[in-house]
Amino acid sequence: MLNQPQIWQKEELIYLWRVAIFIKTPSSRQKKYELAPIPVIAVNPTTGLLGGVLLGVNFKMGDPAKVTRTSAFLAGVYYTSNKQLFTSVRGSAFTEENKLFLLTDIRFNLNSQPTYGLGSKITLSSQTIVGEDGEVSDDPYNKVPNQQMMAFNNFRFYQTVSKRLNKTNFYYGIGYHLDKIWAIDDRQLDLNAVPPVITYHYDCQTKKGISTESYTQSGVSLNATFDTRDNVINPYDGQFAFISFRALPKFLGSTTNATQLWMEYRNCFHLDKNRPRNLIAVWTYGWFVTSGTSSYMWLPAVGWDMFARSGRPYTQGRFRGEDVVYGEAEWRFPLQKNKERWGAVLFINSTTASNRTGNIGLFNYLQFGYGGGLRFMIKEKNRVNLGLDYGFGAHGAQGIFLNLNEYF
Repeated sequence: MLNQPQIWQKEELIYLWRVAIFIKTPSSRQKKYELAPIPVIAVNPTTGLLGGVLLGVNFKMGDPAKVTRTSAFLAGVYYTSNKQLFTSVRGSAFTEENKLFLLTDIRFNLNSQPTYGLGSKITLSSQTIVGEDGEVSDDPYNKVPNQQMMAFNNFRFYQTVSKRLNKTNFYYGIGYHLDKIWAIDDRQLDLNAVPPVITYHYDCQTKKGISTESYTQSGVSLNATFDTRDNVINPYDGQFAFISFRALPKFLGSTTNATQLWMEYRNCFHLDKNRPRNLIAVWTYGWFVTSGTSSYMWLPAVGWDMFARSGRPYTQGRFRGEDVVYGEAEWRFPLQKNKERWGAVLFINSTTASNRTGNIGLFNYLQFGYGGGLRFMIKEKNRVNLGLDYGFGAHGAQGIFLNLNEYF
């Protein structure tokens, strides 16, 4: 599925076809928006036949004569023959003269995906939890598969609004965050087996005294942003730093009381002053439960960032814990001597996650991913890219990634 995240495992990939159509608009004096719709068709054992559309929208608010950054949104709708539905609207917007900066993340999914327990000690996924005490065993006759499949419905509504500080590149503001998950079907769970087969999701939730069928987190955030990027969808220059402290109390609808902290940084380093597209881009974030108790699916996890783009080549949620730190570096370079239309990337990333109850600390285990891909710039003016990447990771993880715009 695209942006959920955009990955098909190699052994599951049967057929993939993607066509890009760009709708050209008149000059900015006539229209201030551009559309890039991409029809998507795919087939794999997890989703069956998948079809849908990914739409990229770029526009500028206010008077075109005034300096205002480009606003960019991605909207997707996909449906599968296995009755899965994935919808999302995600993006950032700047009002006239960049006075306000808005981040929007809205999703509604009839979903299914594998989970792997907590922490980045990857060998745990080949073990099983048995018995009511949650003991981890290597019994070969009672193993949970490496992928513990879960089906569920989820809804997300995140909206932040930040105000520019005078004429600087610093913004500060507030936000609201809502996540709901319900109709959970924990497919490897078997409480009637002898001994019972208990999944990581069930074990985590029951130890915390939280429902295994549905739960919610709802709360507010304080946010600070520093942004000097020359282009939000495909930067050649500038830095981006973002910090968000979220309070998720019961009185606002959360199942449990919790606070979480998100810290993020991005930067670009030029390799050739005459070819700005030849650069090293870096991205890192830390996501932490700072107090209280968060439900299993709302714990920090790779691939659950705003655009679901961290963690190539792993599936969404492959590494989850009370603390997650992620880092990635990407070499972006042109493939043509004097033109910018075609480009390529090489990337490497690393993820670490904790399991506080399992005595797995942050940075005890690092899991790496690496790969490369092609870029086709469908609109040179705004640097709108189509991308096709292939990545490799630990224990044979690999996959194809499709994206519109750069990953970060």
